[in-house]
Amino acid sequence: MKIGDIADAELDQLHALSIAVGWPHRAEDWQFLRRVGKGIVAQDGIGRVLGSAMWFANGDNFATIGMLITSPRLQANGTGQWLMRHALSELEGYKLGLSATRAAYRLYLSLGFEAEKIVYQCQGEAIEPDATAAAPGAAGVRAVGPDDLVPVAKLDRHAYGADRMPLLAELMEHSRGVGLFREGELKAFALCRAFGRGHVIGPVVASSDRDAIAVTRRFVAEHAGRFLRLDTRQKEGSFAEFLSRCGMPVFDTVTTMSLGQRWIPQDSAVPEDRPRIYALASQALG
Repeated sequence: MKIGDIADAELDQLHALSIAVGWPHRAEDWQFLRRVGKGIVAQDGIGRVLGSAMWFANGDNFATIGMLITSPRLQANGTGQWLMRHALSELEGYKLGLSATRAAYRLYLSLGFEAEKIVYQCQGEAIEPDATAAAPGAAGVRAVGPDDLVPVAKLDRHAYGADRMPLLAELMEHSRGVGLFREGELKAFALCRAFGRGHVIGPVVASSDRDAIAVTRRFVAEHAGRFLRLDTRQKEGSFAEFLSRCGMPVFDTVTTMSLGQRWIPQDSAVPEDRPRIYALASQALG
């Protein structure tokens, strides 16, 4: 086995790798991730891709790790740890976050990562939201696009804890977006793009369940009858209940983990009016 740059790997081999472990990523999803991040692949003697790991830097000292995949026939021989150690060697000085699947959870613990919060993967065939239950203030919702990048990135930075303007610029080029404005100021936003089996909503940034619902419901309505996904750390409350009513119950969970410094603030430490991440951009991107 040898390490190669993921940028040089054949796209169809990366797609085949994720299919082999049951992940929903399309070739287009892989291509997007390679555009916004860096990574490595494990290759055998004839160049076949048998493993991958990626990282996505945000600001000067924070990065997320994702797309750690090993071919099923190599999962018991330490290939995942080998890939992770190579990735960590490229990330010295960075504080790190990731979403750990059940299969990889013990590996990350062995590397010093600490568990923080559960992420709930909510998905299914979307159901039209109840028109009589429109969120108060929804009249202030309008489309946002690349021209709104600066206020979107500012609000996201307060919620996410790191500057990810370059990532948001790419996301907004490949997504439709809506924002909630009050007195001309952006208070919440949501992006929606094609991904996997259908579409994914994320990121969603808001300071309350009410505002999160206001910017999310339009995409739910537009995709009624089609597959829709949203990854959230909201276990309960009106936002979680809204997702369930709209045909997106919890399908699976992963665990937010960090290395170097806590990533997600404790709920008790977050003021009620502070924006927070209601939906991840993806499990790899946070």
